[in-house]
Amino acid sequence: MTTANIGERVKNLLRLSAQQDASDLHLAVGRYPTLRIDGKLIPLSQESILLADDTKAMGDFLMDEGRKEQFISEGQIDFAYNFEDRVRFRTNVFFQQGHVGIVMRVINNQIRSLQELNVPPSIYEFANFSQGLFLVTGPVGHGKSTTLAALIEQINKTKEHHIVTIEDPVEYLYTPDRCIINQREVGEDTHDFPTALRAALREDANVILIGEMRDLETISTAITAAETGHLIFATLHTNDSAQTIDRIVDTFPSHQQNQVRSQLANVLLGVLSQRLLPRTDGGRVPVVEIMIKNHAVENLIREDKSYQIDTVIDTGQKDGMISLDKSLSILLKKGIITLDSAMTYAKNREYLRMLMGRGDDIQIED
Repeated sequence: MTTANIGERVKNLLRLSAQQDASDLHLAVGRYPTLRIDGKLIPLSQESILLADDTKAMGDFLMDEGRKEQFISEGQIDFAYNFEDRVRFRTNVFFQQGHVGIVMRVINNQIRSLQELNVPPSIYEFANFSQGLFLVTGPVGHGKSTTLAALIEQINKTKEHHIVTIEDPVEYLYTPDRCIINQREVGEDTHDFPTALRAALREDANVILIGEMRDLETISTAITAAETGHLIFATLHTNDSAQTIDRIVDTFPSHQQNQVRSQLANVLLGVLSQRLLPRTDGGRVPVVEIMIKNHAVENLIREDKSYQIDTVIDTGQKDGMISLDKSLSILLKKGIITLDSAMTYAKNREYLRMLMGRGDDIQIED
């Protein structure tokens, strides 16, 4: 197949991904091109099965010479691909069994509001702080970047701030409104997350978005930035608030952990843990755990009793907190998700059954 034909095939697949509201496009040797729609993998059986030469040519089409060199050298590469100035794709090209594999995540140009995302409106409050650390956690592909983009856009529309984002790669593109926004891509605009984060402290930034807190240096610098008058938003691949706190503390050497607990107790504003579940009427809906720091949470972090945080969340509805299982019960009662889905993601299945059985009148503002 010629380069032109390969290019057209890739473009058609990207158009189809956008048209079908897919979250991801998978290109793997020996398989049909495959879309992930509402969390499920859907093979495009009307297409021909991909051969090794196909995926190699597709990778060559997507990458410029510099990226090809990096790909050959490192065996994988992440970058953003801008398709016809309409849709961006967070792209990963990698070797598997000697062949080229490609996964492309769809990033919509339009940034949706928290209300459109069906995230509880208490999350808007985190856009109003002048400093501190707010974390969005959850598995890969469950909407963390989309939620953070909605928060950044809320600040962009309502505050006069300098916002710096540090991402790998840059995902959502912001149009400055009332804010100055500088977006820095790791590997293109800066060497790594810690270097860019340290530089942001000298760039008169009010708000810093860290695409992912991956390592000790990034986490340490983020905590320092939150202490020194910056509002920090970041993601972690953790399942809930308690695990998030433990993960951060455990990143540090044991002799520093007491100090880190004290720092974290001071700067942490809250944690949003979210999952995306299939809706009964199609599409996906977020299910969330929200922890908002209060005196009880602060003391538990400082005293190394994160295992008790679930109890505080469960009883902290008046402060805007909600547990994952209560979120699930609300959606179940409204018929938005199925019982099977709820049980798959429940933290405590017996507790969820109890919530459903006793018919608690638990409300989330629409």
